[in-house]
This record gives sequence, structure tokens and C-alpha cells, in this order.
Amino acid sequence: MSHRLLPLALALGLALPAQAQQPLSASDWLSGSVRGPDRESSAWRPGDAPPPGVPGAPGPKPVATTGEVGPVQVTRLGIGNPDTVGLKTPRKAGLPADLWAGSSAATLAGLILRTPARLPAMNALLDRLLTTQLTPPSQADTPPGTLFLARADRLLDAGAVDRAQALLTAAGPTTPEIFRRLFDIALLEGDEARACEIMNTTPGIAPSFAARIFCLAQTGDWAAAAISLHGAETLGLLDQGQAVLLTHFLDDAYVDSDQMLPPSDRMTPLDFRIHEAIGQPLPTSSLPIAFAHSDLRPNNGWKARLDAAERLARAGAMSPAALRALYSEQKPAASGGVWERAGAMRTLEAALAGGDPSPALPAAFDEFRKAGMADVLAAMIAADLPQGGEGRSAEIATILRQWQGLPVPVPLVLDPALNAEAVEPPSTQRGEALLTAMADVDAGLDGDMARAGRGLAMLRALGLGAEADLAAAQLSLLPVMRPSP
Repeated sequence: MSHRLLPLALALGLALPAQAQQPLSASDWLSGSVRGPDRESSAWRPGDAPPPGVPGAPGPKPVATTGEVGPVQVTRLGIGNPDTVGLKTPRKAGLPADLWAGSSAATLAGLILRTPARLPAMNALLDRLLTTQLTPPSQADTPPGTLFLARADRLLDAGAVDRAQALLTAAGPTTPEIFRRLFDIALLEGDEARACEIMNTTPGIAPSFAARIFCLAQTGDWAAAAISLHGAETLGLLDQGQAVLLTHFLDDAYVDSDQMLPPSDRMTPLDFRIHEAIGQPLPTSSLPIAFAHSDLRPNNGWKARLDAAERLARAGAMSPAALRALYSEQKPAASGGVWERAGAMRTLEAALAGGDPSPALPAAFDEFRKAGMADVLAAMIAADLPQGGEGRSAEIATILRQWQGLPVPVPLVLDPALNAEAVEPPSTQRGEALLTAMADVDAGLDGDMARAGRGLAMLRALGLGAEADLAAAQLSLLPVMRPSP
């Protein structure tokens, strides 16, 4: 950035370029809300000595021109190492506080981001692992917060936006990487005002030009937003695609234009929200699952909300009660697909209210199993189903209760391939052993029951017998829960 253009940037209230940190996970769809320009976009490069007049620059320090007391700035004190943050205590989560002992943060972060958890029993266990306040590993091979961000990113990748937000809020937006995640979560939920409030009330966080321009417009200062956009383009601080998108967002001349802007190759929540604001909303089905939360807003149609809710429920990112309530919100307006499941749930709810689900349960089970959602049905209604009885409805009720780990008259016969010799628990690096065991259990979904059995044995050795028993039951029930070939 030339010395002549620097005062313009400062006058516009734009962020100075800063060294960007690489994302710690596959969540590369996060907005660059605190990221500086690319190295080639300006004569000034991150890592260079700041130009004169910028804090940290060499040379004489600026001298006050008056004796007036300047505005007081308030900065929230940091919480220390974010790796210590959690939403529940180890005792409440049923996990040892020193689970990470003996491991490095880098190793654990990599395992957290890679460990599959497709089986509901393992998905629930992973959620507990990510949200529990555990003692950080003592091996300081990465900056503080590395493990914390891996936990938050894994929740975001799974679509568990509410729990990711709670975890990040507990740490506070004291670093750029935490800030950008809270900012994007607010955008995903369609709460632009909260996103911009986070930006405006987070001292020490220099927002990106695109984020600042967006928030200026959101707060009603369209003139400042337009000036900032012109300044950022002049300084070469926006890529062409984002500049065009922001121009359409700010300029009323494009309101009646039929020009459709192509989506970027890497869609971010900020770009996604601007596309919606200019009247060119994008479907979320091909985007990361966290974007599905945008479709849950009340201003969307019932079918769009049902589709999004089902997608989230399949991933274990939406509570069964919330999905069940959404199914009963209206009467299905058509047939096929999600309408069939909504209709089946409506009939089943009436049967449950009448005290006898048997007339409606088989049809509901068949509809949900056909869509690969028998496990979702179990999570919604298994606890309301009676034990015992005869006929197909009673058999289905038993299967669904077994899937949820609820009492049944006759114990489930487990798949013999899951039998494995007992193992000794490791004395250290138990967190690594747990995550590895969860990956082994997940292999059972692809037919490797022997490996799954070894994973179950390690879970029991680590004191997670109840979780191992539930996972064994769910693996054994897979043939009757999956869609018919």
C-alpha cells in the first residue's frame, strides 16, 4: 500500500492487512472476515514493516495535537488458553478430566477432525468429547487454542451450529479465529444484526474489507459502505468476484437487473448472505451441512424447512423433538418424498395420542427406512412405544427401542462377529485410544465387524461400557434398519 493511499484507508475505517492464519480443519468455507488481502493485491504485504503512521511502524511516534482526553477503549480480558473451555464438566460427561494426558495437541486435533462418527451412539459420544471441559495436553507443540478450534470446527462440519456457537461464546471472541467463526454462525442463522454487533463490539479484531462494508450497509450507513467499497477497490483489496457482489448489494441500479451472478467456487456464509440480499438466493443442498440452518428460518416455506431439518437430523445435528414438532406443523400439501414422511408422522402421532400406535407404526417405519431414516424415527418416537405385544407393529417397536438402548422384553442377540477379546486400557494417551476405537467401531457400518469388535473392546477397557453396548446393538440392528435392497 503506498504512503499516499494509506490515509485514505485509515479514513475509511478499513482494516489494515494482517497475517492470516490457515484454517485448522476442512471447514474452509468460513468467511475471511478478519483476513487481509492476498499478497499480490497490494504493494504492502503481510509480514512487511508497517508503513509510517501505522502502529508498530518504525520512526518517531505520533504526537497529540490537543490536550483533550481521547475516547476510552474497553478491551475484554482474555481467558487464557481456550483449550480449557467446555460446556460441561468431565464428571457430568462421564469422561476422565485427564483424557488428553500424554498426547500432543496437534495429534489430538488431527484425530478429532478425521475420526468418523456415523453411528448414532458414536456421534453422541463424539459430541460429549468435543464439548467437555478437559485438561489440555501438556505437550506444547502448537499454539494455545489449536485443540479448541479443532473441536469447534468438527462441530461446525457436523452441522452442530448451536453447540459450536455455545463453545465459542464460552471462550469469547478474543482472537481473530474465534471471532470469524462466531461471525459466520450468526450469518448462517440469518442474524446479520448480531453478526455485525459481534464485529463492532470486539476490540482488537480488524475485520476484512468485505465484512466491514457489509456491516456498514446493515447498520444503515449506505454512504459509508459505498465509499469504503470504492476505496477498497482503488487499493486493490477486494478480488473481482467479491467486488462485483458487493456492488450489486449496494447499488440500487441492479435491483431490476436480470444479471445472475455465478456463485463462487468457495461459498462462504458472507457471500451466501449477500446473494440472498440481492435477490439471488442459493440452494443449500450442495453446500456444507451447516448452511442448512439458513433454511430453518420461519420466512422459508415448510418444505424447505423440512428438507433442511431432515438433513440435519440425519447427521445428528438437530434434536429429534424439534424435527417431530416440525413434521406436525401443517398438513402435507402433496405426495412423495418428504411429504410422505410428514403424512406418516401425522398419522402416527394421532395413533400414539389414541394409545395404540400399531395401526400406523408399520407404514411410518417403512417410509422412514426407505429414506435411510429409520434411526431418526427411532430417536423421535421409540420412548413412546409400548413394550411387548404381537404382530409386526410389536416387532418394529422392539427394534426401535433396542436401537435407542431402551428396555425390551427379550434381549437382543448381538452379531457374533462383534465378539473380541478384552484388552487392557492404556496408561496414557487414552484420548488417542478412544478416538481410534471410535474409528474402528465406525468400520462396522461398512461391514468390517471384526474391526468394530476390537473398537468396542477398547471402549469397554476405557470405562465406556454403556456406549459400547449401545453401539453393538445398533451395529447388530443395521440389516433391519437399512433400506431394503
